[in-house]
Amino acid sequence: MKNVLVTGGAGYIGSHACVELLEAGYRVLVIDNLSNSKTDALERVGGITGKSLDFIRCDLLDRDKLRKAFDVFRPDTVMHFAGLKAVGESVEKPLLYYRNNVSGTVNLLDVMVDSGVRNLVFSSSCTVYGEPDTLPITEDSPLGAVNPYGQTKLTIEYMLRDVVASRPDWNVSVLRYFNPVGAHPSGEIGEDPLGIPNNLMPYITKVAVGELPELSVWGDDYDTPDGTCIRDYIHVVDLARGHIKALQKLATDPGLMVHNLGTGRGYSVKEVIAGFRRATGQDIPCRIAGRRAGDAPAVYADPSRAAAELSWTAEFDLDAMCADAWRWQQKNPEGY
Repeated sequence: MKNVLVTGGAGYIGSHACVELLEAGYRVLVIDNLSNSKTDALERVGGITGKSLDFIRCDLLDRDKLRKAFDVFRPDTVMHFAGLKAVGESVEKPLLYYRNNVSGTVNLLDVMVDSGVRNLVFSSSCTVYGEPDTLPITEDSPLGAVNPYGQTKLTIEYMLRDVVASRPDWNVSVLRYFNPVGAHPSGEIGEDPLGIPNNLMPYITKVAVGELPELSVWGDDYDTPDGTCIRDYIHVVDLARGHIKALQKLATDPGLMVHNLGTGRGYSVKEVIAGFRRATGQDIPCRIAGRRAGDAPAVYADPSRAAAELSWTAEFDLDAMCADAWRWQQKNPEGY
């Protein structure tokens, strides 16, 4: 399996996966509609690796163009990152999310069937677990998304289960991410959100660089050691390397696999702020605000299945996550 088609490969996680794929010797075609990404990321992937990849601007809803991309490149594996991912926007525009994420994946699977491609690594999310009753979260924890974004990921997961059950020659890896942060250590590629960031780390870096005045901490009265929410933050390079391990495992014909990709260690909002200050020497002005609806007090993974079955464990600690995120922000204060 050497020809890998990467959907959404110009995005934050997809571009880091492309680095790891090229460095591991794979031939890569990226398809991306560039709705929330830029080709600059792919040019920098080439600079980091010293290798080239192919790119076709294509929306997964354009089935004819998608089929032509398969005909030209002839992939044997697909890594599927393409999708809208803002929780708040998904609540406001649920049909947009179902059309883009679910219908786009149906098109992708149809073209894979027609093209004889049977290997898929799917970018899922810990949002499929909803608000967990017990911690840490295992792959067998109850499923129950609480917003349209998470529901699209869960719907796709169910769809993939049905596909594998109906077609025993398919091999599918479902990777449930926790909270990706950081950037490539070179500082050349990283997270470049449109507008005001929704996630903690890019918000912190934009406060540190002076683009935003302060960080709002949403609640400090949770039942956690310091009162702030706890999440499992994982370095994006660790996450990308997990995809390589999953891809390699597909060669053993495992059928359907589901793995959490997280560190197994939760960090509170205050711990992340302290880690950023420690790693960078930058002050982060903060304001304690009220709780946000839907924020669970703590969410973190049990990644032991990935360790046992994929031989994958996260290697980067919080300080490295913070330092790499800051290096990216310093080198690219306005993004790409």
